[in-house]
Amino acid sequence: MWSRTHSTTVQGLEAAQIWKVWADVNQWHAWQNDIEYAKLDGAFAAGNRFTLKPKGGPRVGIQILKAETNRSFTDLTRFPLAKMYGEHEFVEAREGLQIRTSISIEGPLSLLWRKLVAEGIANGMGQQTERLVERARQTAAI
Repeated sequence: MWSRTHSTTVQGLEAAQIWKVWADVNQWHAWQNDIEYAKLDGAFAAGNRFTLKPKGGPRVGIQILKAETNRSFTDLTRFPLAKMYGEHEFVEAREGLQIRTSISIEGPLSLLWRKLVAEGIANGMGQQTERLVERARQTAAI
């Protein structure tokens, strides 16, 4: 199994503000420059699925495996002979709010899917986190 993690600590935000942005899947395109759209029918809850359309790529079905409001969620993307997991966690500490995102991939063809998809996502985790924080600050000000 291959995995990579990005973590940052920010001040002036609470986990609920970050959660509000993450849970609003249908608005991800407003702050993630690399996707055309994401579509979730129903609640942002374990067992539900959403569709994501990356720019220049095919639509992808993603399942929410775990969702703990204001704490964490885990998603699963299935590829032929590989599974990719995204783990997102928010921890409030004295230093500020720690935002941690991990991506991992496993399965017989994980090396192929790692090269085709996972490494690109992992390389963008820092920038994605910055845009997430910016969006949370904007929506908190409204």
